[in-house]
Amino acid sequence: MSTPPFTDAGLAADFNWSTDLGIFKTLLGGKPRWENESHDLYETVVAQARQEAFYLRGRVADSIDGRFDLVVLHAFLLFRRLGRIGGEALDLSQKTFDLMFADFDGCLREMGVSDMGMAPKIKKMAKAFFGRIQAYDGTLDTPDALSDALARNLYRGKMDDPAVLRAMVAYVRAQAALLDAQEDAALMQGRLRFSAPEL
Repeated sequence: MSTPPFTDAGLAADFNWSTDLGIFKTLLGGKPRWENESHDLYETVVAQARQEAFYLRGRVADSIDGRFDLVVLHAFLLFRRLGRIGGEALDLSQKTFDLMFADFDGCLREMGVSDMGMAPKIKKMAKAFFGRIQAYDGTLDTPDALSDALARNLYRGKMDDPAVLRAMVAYVRAQAALLDAQEDAALMQGRLRFSAPEL
């Protein structure tokens, strides 16, 4: 990257190219690329993760950890689908990921986490996110492997009802198939659909 055209070294050091250029675009009347689409995709992911059935019949812990795990699970399904499109969909995927972690950051601040405590908590969440993505990746065609991944990650080793676990496996596989059937163009426009959880 070339040196930023600032004579004030302090100003150059404080300039965040990923966010501040976006602010300039907004001030000039435009929006950063994928802003609306990523917002719509993430909003759909969060809305699905909040479905009451997961916490009642699905027996996911109705806690900060449980809600986080459900957001990650549905984000995995979305990012997997966008990855299959490739090209600009990878940029949209990155924008959605950035928005998701900005939301996590905001939630932690609302909970009273200090600036000094923010970095380690976000780092821990990022590690948990990528660990879960890695655990789920490649399991959709193998129910037993997906069941094991869900038991360890979504339920954190505390699920003792095989029927509930089987229902969650069926749900995840059905959502993956549903996303695979959705039009690439619709997803690139931020239009994502999940079906109601039947657990």
